[in-house]
Amino acid sequence: MAHYYDIDDIIMEGELISVSFHVAANGVGLDPGSETNCVEQGSKVELPFWLAHELHQRQAVSINVPACFNQKTRKEIQADAACVDLRNRCLYFYELGCKIAPMVGDRTIGSFLLYTFTCRYKEVLSKAHSSAFVVAPKFLTLLTKEETQLYEAARSSMAAFRKWRLGGPRFEKASILGKKRKPND
Repeated sequence: MAHYYDIDDIIMEGELISVSFHVAANGVGLDPGSETNCVEQGSKVELPFWLAHELHQRQAVSINVPACFNQKTRKEIQADAACVDLRNRCLYFYELGCKIAPMVGDRTIGSFLLYTFTCRYKEVLSKAHSSAFVVAPKFLTLLTKEETQLYEAARSSMAAFRKWRLGGPRFEKASILGKKRKPND
């Protein structure tokens, strides 16, 4: 419940993921184009994460590994992680990966997320500290929500450092140090 009011968490839980139904479900109305409101056992359906999670806990569905964590994506990231457009695959790539890993039974997702983050982390910080502001918008289109926040934090940190280095406020003497104590005699 820690992220109950967090808008990013709400949007992330709206990500569509593929599930396979273990049981038939009547009156669900998942497909508006369908003539019946039934889902047959074994059907594969795209559901928002929050609903898939609830149904998975009730053992009504099994969650399939999302496309953003498939072997094609893994090979692209191993080739050059900084150039892969994760934003189009899943805006909340890392957060969704952390939440979905224990539910899909794929134990390699955790190490894949760690590898991806460490490779891209170096590039994000490098761009934030050295690139001109003109180059940044092209690079930002590849980043996930978490990486964009990291980039903005690094860029503002670098701007504050440059301001300080060029003559910003230096160490200041505390106001209490200038006052003299009166003798008690």
